[in-house]
Amino acid sequence: MTITADRLRQITGRFAELEARMASGTLEGDAFVKASRDYAELEPVANIASEVSAMRDEMAGLTGMLADPEMKAMAQEELAELNAALPAKERALALAMLPRDSADARPAMLEIRAGTGGDEAGLFAGDLYRMYEKFAAEMGWKIEPVSMSAADVGGFKEIVANIRGTGVFAKMKFESGVHRVQRVPVTESGGRIHTSAATVAVLPEPDEVDVHIDANDLKIDIYRASGAGGQHVNTTDSAVRLTHLPTGLVVIQQDQRSQHKNRDKAMQVLRTRLYDLKRAEAHGEEAEARKAMVGSGDRSERIRTYNFPQGRVTDHRIGLTLHKLPEVLEGTGLTELIDALIAEDEAKRLAALDS
Repeated sequence: MTITADRLRQITGRFAELEARMASGTLEGDAFVKASRDYAELEPVANIASEVSAMRDEMAGLTGMLADPEMKAMAQEELAELNAALPAKERALALAMLPRDSADARPAMLEIRAGTGGDEAGLFAGDLYRMYEKFAAEMGWKIEPVSMSAADVGGFKEIVANIRGTGVFAKMKFESGVHRVQRVPVTESGGRIHTSAATVAVLPEPDEVDVHIDANDLKIDIYRASGAGGQHVNTTDSAVRLTHLPTGLVVIQQDQRSQHKNRDKAMQVLRTRLYDLKRAEAHGEEAEARKAMVGSGDRSERIRTYNFPQGRVTDHRIGLTLHKLPEVLEGTGLTELIDALIAEDEAKRLAALDS
């Protein structure tokens, strides 16, 4: 991908204009929020563009010095260094210029559900959640459960959590899909290896301005909570069920003692799921293109296998196997898998632009 001098000037010029608008003090409300996002997205691109432009200008100056016998040797040496460094810098700029998912910088909602495999699937869902907890700690993110349904023998039937931090969705979005485990369950007396599964969904969290929910489109039911959670669950009408009439989406929240807290969390989940629907409709063609790259991320697709007897993890979308199962489950080894998926995605998109 060749980046012309005119394109470099356009990038740096656009950033200078945006910087001036941000400094003017005239932006307010939604206009300021939008400008702030644009600034944050463009700043790293503009910085690399400035570096590439400066390197090219320096190379032009050094080339002119080759005619001077006294400066030729020094110019040749510095030109060789710049010629070696420029391609990597230009590739970094090309990557930075790739169209980005507008949700990449957002926090995310993580949903893990036990799939096929009975009790073992619930235990595995718990293992996955702990893996993401440890990975979030490694990344300096904050993870907080929103709702959960415990499985009878441990783990979860379902758990929903918020993950907040820098670039959460960009790192986590490729985790959506079916995760499969092969191991001898603790409930298996005969030592046979079983295969179980859990589904993971990672959804970008919207701001309130991104999704407007009309009160007339909501059916709100308040009822007495039930199940595990302490004695209070059976003594107050605190559980909340929201039904979004236009889409049929239903969200139930009963983990908190307070009806208001349950309603707020249910609204948060509903807003996130509506935003995901909105994104799916807007990016239908893009989703098809991405499916050909590293997989669709659709939760119905088997994306990864965790094989305990052989201590390995295989990501089926890119054919990568790591014999680091303990490290992956501890969160530290997960970085290698995620970075490989991101690199593959970027490489495919760069190749598409060059073709």
